Amino acid sequence: MTYKIVFFDVDGTLINYENGAVEESTRQAIHLVAATGRPLSMCEGLKSLGIETFITANGAYVKHKDVVIHKIPIEKGIVQNVQAFAQQQLHSLTFFTEQLTMNAIQNPLALSAMQETLSLRDFPVRNDSIIEEEVFLMCLYADEQAEKRLACQFSNILRQRWHPYIVNVLQQDVSKSIAVKAVLDYFEINFKDAIAFGDGENDIDMLEQVGLGVAMGNGSQALKNAADFVTKKSIEGGIDFALRQLHII
Repeated sequence: MTYKIVFFDVDGTLINYENGAVEESTRQAIHLVAATGRPLSMCEGLKSLGIETFITANGAYVKHKDVVIHKIPIEKGIVQNVQAFAQQQLHSLTFFTEQLTMNAIQNPLALSAMQETLSLRDFPVRNDSIIEEEVFLMCLYADEQAEKRLACQFSNILRQRWHPYIVNVLQQDVSKSIAVKAVLDYFEINFKDAIAFGDGENDIDMLEQVGLGVAMGNGSQALKNAADFVTKKSIEGGIDFALRQLHII
């Protein structure tokens, strides 16, 4: 079968999960779309692969070249309330627009988590006027007890814990699968003609939204159970292996 579009998760899929590099075999494989939890500004290095379409902030902001084709900003009231909660509880909080910025709380545990997940060596720039911007995702740097306090205060948000010290805070009805559908509609491509690669449980809905879902060998077991095909690890050239095994290249 001839596929027309391929969606790739970034960390642990496109990018080697051990050293942060893009495998050379991936660079030579195929034109692709990146689907990530990162903000757009942290995807600049992927443009060298020929990527022109980016699903960012876990699906809340999608841009093709200079055209925004899908966005679900968080209500300003939610941004204000979560910002006040973080300030009161002394938790670091990052804001995803096209850029990555944060509140005034520079917690060393938060920086350690940023290093582990985004390879950041320093805190993002402080943004005291974030309420004037459209925010598509917030990351609260806190443990499970703090998350429970957040949940008790705010029932109208979507929380996704993906690290022992990081909770995504989103507007309801935000997901990679919704963003994938928006991209398919924009390019007028049938879901059966699309492939998606991922490594985490937050990629399950994306793999189920397309005709062929591929799980990386370093992916979670839940994702592998939902996938149509399980490839090698990203460090072993898993994307190239899958594309060749499936006779796509």
